[in-house]
Amino acid sequence: MLSSEVIIYYAPFCPYCAWAQQLLDDKGVKYTLINVKDDDALRSEMEDRSNRNTVPQIFVGDYHVGGYDDLSALDRQGDLDPLLQSVQVPS
Repeated sequence: MLSSEVIIYYAPFCPYCAWAQQLLDDKGVKYTLINVKDDDALRSEMEDRSNRNTVPQIFVGDYHVGGYDDLSALDRQGDLDPLLQSVQVPS
């Protein structure tokens, strides 16, 4: 399993959050989930980092990918794997 500095701010029952997780799971990428549903402080942190108030908000290292549509677009363009490789650390 690959391990990388990937963070997903999410809310339970969000289909876009689940799709983002599935895309990363399919690539063997380990990520950290931060549930913002009932936590105002974490939601504020997410909004401060991303300048967005919707979930998911995905970060690869310090790079703000955006939401699932952005993640998926990066993957289709062939730019996601190099981005993930740039922050991978040994597991």
